[in-house]
Amino acid sequence: MKARIVALPGDGIGPEVTTAAEQVLDKVCNLFNHDIKIDERLMGGVSIDKNGIALTEETLADCLDADAVLLGAVGGPKWDDPSAKVRPEQGLLTLRKEMGLFANLRPVSTHPKLEDSSPLKNERLKGVDILVVRELTGGIYFGEPSCRSVDQNGNMYAVDSMIYLDYEVKRIVQLACSLAKGRQGKVTSVDKANVLESSRLWRQIATEVAHDHPNISFNHLLVDAAAMHLITKPSDFDVLVTSNLFGDILTDEASVLTGSMGNLPSASVGKSGPGLYEPIHGSAPDISGKGIANPIGMILSAALLLRYSLKLEQEAKCIEAAVNLALHDGCRTIDLQHQNTLSTKQMTKAIIDRMGNNIT
Repeated sequence: MKARIVALPGDGIGPEVTTAAEQVLDKVCNLFNHDIKIDERLMGGVSIDKNGIALTEETLADCLDADAVLLGAVGGPKWDDPSAKVRPEQGLLTLRKEMGLFANLRPVSTHPKLEDSSPLKNERLKGVDILVVRELTGGIYFGEPSCRSVDQNGNMYAVDSMIYLDYEVKRIVQLACSLAKGRQGKVTSVDKANVLESSRLWRQIATEVAHDHPNISFNHLLVDAAAMHLITKPSDFDVLVTSNLFGDILTDEASVLTGSMGNLPSASVGKSGPGLYEPIHGSAPDISGKGIANPIGMILSAALLLRYSLKLEQEAKCIEAAVNLALHDGCRTIDLQHQNTLSTKQMTKAIIDRMGNNIT
């Protein structure tokens, strides 16, 4: 098949791991006789430096016209002034909104050979296979008003609004239930309904949606309890659906189950149009340019791109199987162990070398 992907390498280690994903996709083309063209564009801090803005209209148009978008990472100390009018993250938020990406899918599964890389006891990691479905276009990140001011007594204060519309909750919970049908059939909706009015609306709508899916096991959990259960009994979860802020926090917490945040991919999807695929880690400026970044999260994001945007399931499984083989054979980057580690390029090659061995 023919397809066009826009790659946004971004900042920090973003270009390094994006190169790894591009090489893996090139191997997919060779193995399966596909024609996938990748065009690189600027976004984030590098775009601010060149264009004065995190995401230009031209780059946005290219992304909307593509079959899928692959993103490395954005941000870094150079652009880390909270009071700055232009910040790298603005490009990502704009991209998600303009592409209509209302759902962020973050799979979290453990590898038996990486159990010692996690701070948790090995017995708690058995059978962990979670799909976190995070609402992406509503909540506190987009609520208005968002402001800072001074009251009549001279006290400085700030306001952020957590706003959810009923249809935003309905569509994300419907998606979670649909995805659960192809898994264990269990959905856990996470909120803070004992305190927040927005969460009470969330729970009301989620309950209504659950009634339309009688074959799904559906339950509610407060976010603080969910945070505890992710560490104490993570294998109890199947599909976990939650709001923008809670999903952001919980998936970073869940990354310790896999041994490193560098292992985790994500897919951001909407009702139609291209999806956006990125690892959940940040730009990691402390290791940028050293050639030691873990490329697995980005490579697995490329696999999700093949699965969800290009509908190439066999090709996606080929990449995922190669990653599992590399880990099984002891291939590690420095975030997974501290001796006999591989560089970003070496880890990428180890995965690519194993891709031709698992085609069925």
